[in-house]
Amino acid sequence: MQPLIAPSILSADFARLAAEADAVANADWLHVDVMDNHFVPNLTIGLPVVRSLRKATDLPLDCHLMIDDPDRWAPPYAEAGARNVTVHAEAAADPVQLARALRSAGALAGLAVKPGTPLEPYLDVLTGYDTLLVMTVEPGFGGQEFLAEVLPKVREARRRVESGHLRLHVEVDGGINATTIEAAAEAGADVFVAGSAVFSAADPAQAVADLRQRAAGAG
Repeated sequence: MQPLIAPSILSADFARLAAEADAVANADWLHVDVMDNHFVPNLTIGLPVVRSLRKATDLPLDCHLMIDDPDRWAPPYAEAGARNVTVHAEAAADPVQLARALRSAGALAGLAVKPGTPLEPYLDVLTGYDTLLVMTVEPGFGGQEFLAEVLPKVREARRRVESGHLRLHVEVDGGINATTIEAAAEAGADVFVAGSAVFSAADPAQAVADLRQRAAGAG
């Protein structure tokens, strides 16, 4: 299981996004947090910025849509060239059809669950997805403390992958840094979103490399 590191531009300098993307060119994905101030109490960026980023970097874009009505708004992110488009289970009206739409538009389909959302009701739905994003903080703001109590969901997802019931990436997002990434990797995560741990570092590229090494050693 090769770990993938996805720096979150939520912690980057929004006035220099192209340069910030260049600074983590050794990353595997570039994580883009889209918030609408309805599903979560924060407002960030949207489709125009994603289109501009697609032109500015060769990194695969990992778009995490913390928005209402993703059934309507998510497919255009796939059409804009995002590699992975993740919607929230709590917001999607028809997650099965939405996964099909995202895949038809050329993206991987991701389903996210909040810390308090159980995994079991979505296990059958997840057979149509490529990524499960387990939130390790409450979605909405960067810089929060990692919630270790959600790791049993990561373990269960990994168990389902290893048993063949699911075929997907297990992604974690929230509070991932040099201290917490090993526990997430040991639990079975293989994609790691890191914001301030990367973009607040003196050398973001080195921070990416260090996180990848720690995850590989623990997984």
